[in-house]
Amino acid sequence: MRACTVAPMRLQPDPAVTEADLTRGKRALVQDSAWASLAGSLYGGVILVGFALELGASPSVVGLLAAIPLLAQAAQLPGIALVERLRRRRVITVATVTVARGVILSLAAVPFVPDRATQIAMVVAAQIAITVLGALAGCSLNSWLHQLLPKEGLGAFFAKRLFWGTAMGGAGALVAGLLVDHWPGDERLEAYSVAFVAAALAGFVSSYFLTRVPEPLMHWAGPDKSIAARIAGPFRDGDFRPLILLMGAWNFASNLAAPFIAVFLLQQLGYGLSTVTTLAIASQVTNALTLYLWGRLSDRLSNKAILAVALPAYFASLFGLAFVALLEANAATLPLLFLVHIVMGGAAGGIGLATGNLGLKLTPAGHGTAYLASVSLTGAAAGGTAPMLGGVLADWFAARELSFRVEWVSPVRTSDITVLQFQHWEFLFAISAATGLYVMHRLSRIREGREISERAVMQEFGLEAVRTIDQLSSVAGLRLSTVLPFGWMAAERRGTLRRNAPEGSDDKPGV
Repeated sequence: MRACTVAPMRLQPDPAVTEADLTRGKRALVQDSAWASLAGSLYGGVILVGFALELGASPSVVGLLAAIPLLAQAAQLPGIALVERLRRRRVITVATVTVARGVILSLAAVPFVPDRATQIAMVVAAQIAITVLGALAGCSLNSWLHQLLPKEGLGAFFAKRLFWGTAMGGAGALVAGLLVDHWPGDERLEAYSVAFVAAALAGFVSSYFLTRVPEPLMHWAGPDKSIAARIAGPFRDGDFRPLILLMGAWNFASNLAAPFIAVFLLQQLGYGLSTVTTLAIASQVTNALTLYLWGRLSDRLSNKAILAVALPAYFASLFGLAFVALLEANAATLPLLFLVHIVMGGAAGGIGLATGNLGLKLTPAGHGTAYLASVSLTGAAAGGTAPMLGGVLADWFAARELSFRVEWVSPVRTSDITVLQFQHWEFLFAISAATGLYVMHRLSRIREGREISERAVMQEFGLEAVRTIDQLSSVAGLRLSTVLPFGWMAAERRGTLRRNAPEGSDDKPGV
């Protein structure tokens, strides 16, 4: 009997990457995304905001915690030099993310520190360390994946990766929210310690799967240049510069208000952490359910066309939050919040997928490190400034209010109805949505290839939804009736394709 051997863990670059290696690597990347997202949901997002508020953090501290991950992207500058010098991206990525997850583990000790000011300082310091290490890892990983993955089929692959990441992240957020709300003891901070330990363990599993991804030998990027010269190159590239400006505008507009949504729900509307977490999960689930559709559309149509539909949907939803407070916590408030989060989740999935694909698609071969880092750094500078500015604006608007009322006068009575009222956080939502107009202007400057209309994207999105339902449903009569008018469009299109197909053709359009 031959002894069963296990392939040794490799961290050195691979002299050659076969198709089998690539297939194995893609599977490992999907698993890495799932476990990394689980770790992130148990540590960051709503959970981190809730933890900070439980410690007594002010809104300015919450804004700082939101800004740190973006400002920490400046660490990509030394990251570029590190990648170019060591040329061992798998080692850099695995080492940095593993140490970052060790820092997450250390956060479990924060609730047992007696001084609250020290606790908050430890959280801020940990956030800085985790995000700086994450930025170094991101710089290395972007360069690694840009060279490893073929440009064909990127949409479908990243859709699958994002789908499982979003699904695991949603599950983790749900578990963490329930854990905190139903913690048996009086000290809820201990529940956060359990969540942080689980986050670190999930992160270590993610690190293991990264070691299973093959790493090709780095391309020669030309004569040695300074970091400044490497970063300046993408800004001089007329085809790539519009993407850099687009990402800067998007990160500023979205981060001006989005980091404060949880604070708005927890403090101004008075919802509990489990409700706020459930809203975030609804957004993530929608994100996951639509990713396959966005991925197939990006491969068939264009990433720019997807952004032309997803960006307005996102900013319209953000603007919709400004009207929620008008309902004064009646029976319709929570359903509307779910609707807003669902639309934002679906739109965010398309935006994340399309912008990521554009970066990989427009980057010249052999220049992935500097080009993708320039996008990250620009987005980080804009996105890191936005929440700090948002915190300042929120403090200023806290004592101000803008209302629009309609007055009705009759012989019997006089009445007025408030049709619009902005106060405190609602101002931020409105300003953020308004800056979305500039984001759309920057999108118009992107040159990706053939232009696709927004209407065509919406039609194709509906048709993809029909195909998905066709595959899932076993009741023939139910398939099209549940998705009208898209069902009618699908039937018409399939009929047209069959009528136009050559005689004797074996093709099966619409499948």
